Amino acid sequence: MHATVAVPGSKSLTNRALVLAALATPHGPSTIRGALRSRDTDLMIAALQALGVTIEGTGEELTVSGAIAPAEGAHIDCGLAGTVLRFVPPVAALGSATVTFDGDAQARARPIAPLLDALRGLGVRIEGDGLPFSVRGTGSVAGGTVRIDASASSQFVSGLLLCGAAFTDGVTVVHTGETVPSAPHVAMTVTMLREAGVDVDDGQPNRWRVSPGPISARRWVIEPDLSNAVPFLAAAVVSGGTVRIAGWPRDSIQPAATIISLLEKLGAVVQHGDTHLEVRGPQTFDGIDVDLNEVGELTPAVAALATLASEGSVSRLRGVAHLRGHETDRLAALSAEINGLGGQCEETSDGLVITARPLRGGLWRSYADHRMATAGAIVGLRVPGVRVEDIETTSKTLPNFPELWADMMSGQALDAEAGA
Repeated sequence: MHATVAVPGSKSLTNRALVLAALATPHGPSTIRGALRSRDTDLMIAALQALGVTIEGTGEELTVSGAIAPAEGAHIDCGLAGTVLRFVPPVAALGSATVTFDGDAQARARPIAPLLDALRGLGVRIEGDGLPFSVRGTGSVAGGTVRIDASASSQFVSGLLLCGAAFTDGVTVVHTGETVPSAPHVAMTVTMLREAGVDVDDGQPNRWRVSPGPISARRWVIEPDLSNAVPFLAAAVVSGGTVRIAGWPRDSIQPAATIISLLEKLGAVVQHGDTHLEVRGPQTFDGIDVDLNEVGELTPAVAALATLASEGSVSRLRGVAHLRGHETDRLAALSAEINGLGGQCEETSDGLVITARPLRGGLWRSYADHRMATAGAIVGLRVPGVRVEDIETTSKTLPNFPELWADMMSGQALDAEAGA
């Protein structure tokens, strides 16, 4: 396999930029270049529009203007998007209307009560402890200090920080649990707030202080989604081939270094050019022992690679207990699908132990989870007869995944990059 792939913009960056642009509307319009257009980002756009914000543009270039002024009885569809579920309620609280939130059936099992309790502690009136719930906005939020256990999701912290500068007294968020999962995503939030002119103090562990003040209208440029690039890079590892990701940033606010380290632990050769990342896979690779707490979203791809390691090698994936509250219980789902194809995967209290065994073809269920679907595609590179159920669920964050995957397999993506 030899291919070049260009993945679209980051969902995490796009949805944060949309929220910050909506909060900046009192100071003028903002533009977003390279925005991802997928189900999750379209749900965020629709949610902010329901709150009165004007968002124009049908492709990757968006303009955000207007004001946060929801009509009474506004309704937000969260779908299965954790960023909509956890970032938009604090925004809705700044309006002067009652806004109702609901989503897909699976979303009703996603953790949200800690965020709702935190908002109550900041003076926001909320009815309900899970989907569906209502936020009764009064035109302002007092703000102050809030203590929250964000062990289930770093998005609880990010959701509060994003709006903190718009609260009367700002916000101080104190995490009371052991660790915040996906900590780089909180760091991403802090970086973007500072880029918008917001004063953030994160000098103490598990404590963030956002001072009240204006959020600047600006031009946002969105990086490619590096987590969505991982299945394609995994293809190089599995096949022993070479895959190049076009547009890989030289300096990134995504966990690029962690991704590169994982690939190198699997024996891949990684070369970082000015405008790309190239990965050359090994002929064989052994299991891996790794703490994925900071990059839990990569667990399905790493688990797929672990099943395809040299026979008998053991991989231990740790620090990802919080994945039980994602789009599906990803630990249970991965165990079920790997074992269903003849593999050996055991759940632990905070992860998985996978012993590489010969696999057979069969159905790989996606559980309406985009990362489960891409994990199945990785397994199918090596195992004949694997059929991924509902591959279209990848549209949540990567709507053209089937086409990109097929082009990679045929080498068309490489030809396009080379101008052939």
